[in-house]
Amino acid sequence: MQKSIIENISVNLRLAARYLAVIIAAFYLLSFTGCATVPMREALPTYNINGTTYLPLVSLCESMGINWEYDAFSRTVILSKGAHRINLMVGDTMVLVDGLSQHLKQPVEFYQGTVAVPGKFKEQILDVLFKETYLPAQTSLVPLKIKKVVIDAGHGGRDPGAIGRSGLREKDLTLDIAKRLRNLLRLQGIEVVMTRSTDRFVELSSRVDIANSSGADLFLSIHANANRVRSLNGFEIYYVSPTVDDAQRALSAAREAKLDFNGISSLNLKATLWDMIYTSNRAESVELSRHICRMTKNTLDTNILGIKGARFYVLKGTRMPAILIEIGFLSNYSEERMLRNSYYRQKIVECIVSGVKSYAQDVTLARAVRQ
Repeated sequence: MQKSIIENISVNLRLAARYLAVIIAAFYLLSFTGCATVPMREALPTYNINGTTYLPLVSLCESMGINWEYDAFSRTVILSKGAHRINLMVGDTMVLVDGLSQHLKQPVEFYQGTVAVPGKFKEQILDVLFKETYLPAQTSLVPLKIKKVVIDAGHGGRDPGAIGRSGLREKDLTLDIAKRLRNLLRLQGIEVVMTRSTDRFVELSSRVDIANSSGADLFLSIHANANRVRSLNGFEIYYVSPTVDDAQRALSAAREAKLDFNGISSLNLKATLWDMIYTSNRAESVELSRHICRMTKNTLDTNILGIKGARFYVLKGTRMPAILIEIGFLSNYSEERMLRNSYYRQKIVECIVSGVKSYAQDVTLARAVRQ
């Protein structure tokens, strides 16, 4: 009896030893296979938000070595790695990648105490941007006719311009927009001349002289509006009014402008040619304004007040297509708050640049068809 019990125990021990050996072998085999086929890095957690897979942005940045900054007040995030910079905003589908906009199908969300991005954000933007080789986002199938642009930041120095209820000064706002615009246009390969790049006062006549001596293709003057009617708000663009005396402008240009009309010496003939140039410039200014307004309407949730003629000195004096852009009303409290937001300012700049590109490509195509 005791012998039988001992034999059974011995058999069970041998079976247990065999099972243990199989388990250990399987463990090592799976471990080896796993090392060869899957990354050692832990998988990113995922969230299901309204049927879409989202990733926690902090974990995503840590896994890809991307620096990030979050502004809780404006709910904006800035990502940076190397020379690249990405701006995104909670609740928005638009993402700025190195100053150029890309749109996601689903917005950035704030979920369970953290910022979460759609899975497509990683695939469409991060994986593409941080590969060793990638195509520049600025490539264009149509060569731009615009090579040089003058940017005029309104007011400055002792002239603060309009001042909002919370203290935002027009001169500071326009300079910030002008610098952002300069940076983004340069990314497109466009040379930029600034009438002022610091907080200093520049006479209107000096602004005109800078523009006319630059040989630029366009003149963009940046301003912010104000009105006693606090409810007024919106985005509008001005071009030189048809009521401006072009004949007088043409005669003055014929006398002063350094432009050689193939050896033409007749003052009257030069004045006639300048009159034709001013007429063409006005038409192109209107067309440029339309493109910028359309891009702004399609992108920003703002009131588009349209395109208007005006007799502003800088518009009358410049000898190239020229527009004055009123980006919003500082006298409107809600709009002033929006204009304080750096992300909103960047979106305004993006709209202006998109409008310039659209206008330039249309003009280039039209001229190519005529040829």
